Amino acid sequence: MSRSSSVRLPAEWEPQSGVMLTWPHQDTDWRDDLPGAEKVFIAIAQALSMDEQALIVCRDRPHLDHVRGLLAGAIPSSKRLTFGLADSDDTWARDHGPLTSLDDRGKPLLQDFMFDGWGGKFEAGKDTKISITLAAQGCFGDCPMQSHDFALEGGAIETDGAGTLLATRSSVLDPKRNPGCSVDRIESLLQRTLGLRHFLWLDHGSLSGDDTDAHIDVLARFSDPETIVYTTTLAGDQDHPALTAMETQLRTFRTPTGSPYQLRPLPFAGVHRDAGGRRLPATYANFLITNRSVLLPVYGVAADLEAESILAECFPDRRMVSIDCRHIIEQNGSLHCLTMQFPRGVPLVSTNLT
Repeated sequence: MSRSSSVRLPAEWEPQSGVMLTWPHQDTDWRDDLPGAEKVFIAIAQALSMDEQALIVCRDRPHLDHVRGLLAGAIPSSKRLTFGLADSDDTWARDHGPLTSLDDRGKPLLQDFMFDGWGGKFEAGKDTKISITLAAQGCFGDCPMQSHDFALEGGAIETDGAGTLLATRSSVLDPKRNPGCSVDRIESLLQRTLGLRHFLWLDHGSLSGDDTDAHIDVLARFSDPETIVYTTTLAGDQDHPALTAMETQLRTFRTPTGSPYQLRPLPFAGVHRDAGGRRLPATYANFLITNRSVLLPVYGVAADLEAESILAECFPDRRMVSIDCRHIIEQNGSLHCLTMQFPRGVPLVSTNLT
């Protein structure tokens, strides 16, 4: 797997054309607290519109009119808002949105992988069609799309933009997602489609309340090609053994040139529970990088400021924008899980929606 590839998956900190949000509605799991969830989506859309395009996916035209009304009072100019129509089971654009590879000339190709509700845990028949539906509408202009008969979620993979994959075995190599696929076969597919060739497979790390079989974007992220920021907890917490084992393994990982990574621990985001007492997966690793900002999920605890300070040091050329995500973790995800970025070169177009 050491030969060079003609395609690559860009890092999130590279120039972007925009970010996709799939807006919640009454037939999603947000139905019992839709106004609370929409407040978070509005805050994310506001933050995105400061930097780049926001592609807002609505289920139908009445839903689109509703969302436009919400955003009209929050975003003075609609020039950075793009809308598409596609019905949805849920709102996790990170996992049902397309990944985008770049060829050696920088030309983008949308990669439409299957989304099966994290190994069949939840209904995803509508979600897995969203990308191809938007492409058929012309929402991505003339950017080509390639579909794959392989389940892969964007939240499961993290890259430095130069061919390195950071991921957990449990979410990418899951036999429920892709029965009968060997590690070699999966690595070959990831190299061919996304240009990934330096594989850092985590065997440890999980958060209570996470539905995804330990997606990497709640655990550990690149902040630059030599630095990994990662989730921690306190001694005695139920997640402490798994996260400590993850930290130990991260210390063994090496860059493609053989150097150890600089590791930056993120603070414990606290224990958060729903009304029934169920533990929720609060994490600061679920941040989103945009062209000029880092959107940081926060949870109304003292550690929010520490997490903001650490990430400000990691991204000194970007402003920090804190988004209260307490409503979002009620459904077992956070800010990064709701979004999918597109690298520069992918046109985002509203079509026939006036």
